[in-house]
Amino acid sequence: MRKIGLWLLAIILAGSTLCFAQDPGGAETLAANPQAPIDYVWILVCGFLVFFMQAGFAMVEAGFCRAKNATNLMAKNAIDFVVASLIFMAFGFAFMMGKDYMGIIGTSGWFLHGDSYDVGKYLLFFWQLVFAGTAATIVSGAVAERLKFKAYFLYSLAVSAIVYPIYGHWVWGGGWLAKIPFGLGHIDFAGSGVVHTIGGFVGLAGAIVLGPRFGKFGKDGKPKAIPGHSMVLAALGTFILWFGWFGFNPGSTFSAHQLRIAVIAVNTNLAAAAGAAVAILLVFAKTKKWDVGMMLNGCLAGLVAITAPCAWVEAWAAVVIGAIAGVLVVLSVYFWENRGVDDPVGAVSVHGINGFWGLISVGLFADGTYGLGTTDGPLVTGLFYGGGAGQLIAQVIGALVCAAWAFGLGLIIFKSLDKWFGIRVLPHEEIKGLDIDEHGTPAYPNFYTFNN
Repeated sequence: MRKIGLWLLAIILAGSTLCFAQDPGGAETLAANPQAPIDYVWILVCGFLVFFMQAGFAMVEAGFCRAKNATNLMAKNAIDFVVASLIFMAFGFAFMMGKDYMGIIGTSGWFLHGDSYDVGKYLLFFWQLVFAGTAATIVSGAVAERLKFKAYFLYSLAVSAIVYPIYGHWVWGGGWLAKIPFGLGHIDFAGSGVVHTIGGFVGLAGAIVLGPRFGKFGKDGKPKAIPGHSMVLAALGTFILWFGWFGFNPGSTFSAHQLRIAVIAVNTNLAAAAGAAVAILLVFAKTKKWDVGMMLNGCLAGLVAITAPCAWVEAWAAVVIGAIAGVLVVLSVYFWENRGVDDPVGAVSVHGINGFWGLISVGLFADGTYGLGTTDGPLVTGLFYGGGAGQLIAQVIGALVCAAWAFGLGLIIFKSLDKWFGIRVLPHEEIKGLDIDEHGTPAYPNFYTFNN
C-alpha cells in the first residue's frame, strides 16, 4: 500500500468500499458493503458538480474574450466533453486505470467491456471522465480567438486518449511516479498536476505554436490590452468554478465516510479567498486600480494550488498556499506577456504555474495527520512538519515530469496539426471573429459588429 501512492487506488485494492468483480447490477457490491450506496451517491453528486464546472470555464473564457468569438468558445467547451466522453470510454480509461504494464500504461478495460461492466468501475470511470474533460477544456482559453475548430476537435481527442490518461496512470493508476523511492511516492490528492498542470502546459504549447492575436503586441513588442466583452460573465464563471470545486476536492476522498471532507472543503475555500485577495491587492499596488479580472484569476489560482494538498494541510497553510498562488498568477501573466505569449484568459498562469506550485506545496505543508485516503495508513508529512525532504523531492520530480510531458506532447500535437492543415484561422476570419466563418452563428446577432 505504501508504494501505491494513491489513496483512491488504495481504497479500491483494499476492498474497503468498492467491489470490482464484475457486478453490473450492483447486488454483489451491496451485499459485500451495505454502506456502498452512501459512497456512490456522494461520488456521483460530486462528479455532477465537477461536470458543471464546464459551464464555469465557458463563462470565464467568454467573458475574458471578445463578443465576436463567444459562440466559438461555447462550441469548444462543449466539444471537449463530447469527445472526452467517447474517447475516454473507448481508450483513455483503459490507459489510465487498466492493468499496469511496467508502470507506464494500463492495458485493460477497453470500451468499458467485459470485466469492466461493473458498477464500481463505471463509478470510477465517471469520476475520471469529468476530470479528463476539465483538463481538456483548460486549453481552450489559452488558444482562444484564433484556433480553427477542426484543430481543437482533434486536440481534444489526443488529450482525452493519450495526454491525460497516461500521465494519470503514472500517478493515480499505480504507475511509476507513484512508486518513486522518495516519501510516499509522488502524490496528488485531487489533480493540481494530473488535471491542471497538464491542461496549463498543453495550453502554453498551443499558445506558442499559434502566436499572438492581431493587435496584442505593438510595433515595439509591448503587450496591449484586448478587453473581454463581459466581466459579468467572467465573474459568473468564477463563482460556478468556485462552487464546483467543492465537488472536485472533497469528492476526491472517494468516500462519504471520510470525515476529512470538512477539512478539505474549508481549505479549498480559504485558498480561493487568499488568492483573490492577494492578486487584487498586488495589482492595485502597481496600477492603483481594483482589477476585477485579476482578482477572479487569483481566486482560480488559489483553487488550483490547493487541489493537490487540500487533504493534507491545516487552514493556515491553505491560506499561505492560496496567497502565494495569488502572487504567482500576477507575476506569471506579466512574465508570459513580456515574452510574446498571448494567453487571453490567463490559463497558463492559473492552471499550469499554480498547478505546479500546488504539487510542490504538498512536500512542504503536509502535516502528518492524514494518509493516502485513510487515517490509519502511512501519513503524508512534509518538510515543515518534520517529514524530511523525501516527500518534497517526490513532488518536485512529479511536477517536472508533468510539465515536461504536457508541454512536450502539446508541442507535438499542435505542430503536427499545423503542418497537416494549418491550425490558425485566416487573418480576415480572425478580424471578423470566429463565430461567423467557423459556426455561422454570432452569439449576439442583434448587437454584432466586427470590432466587439
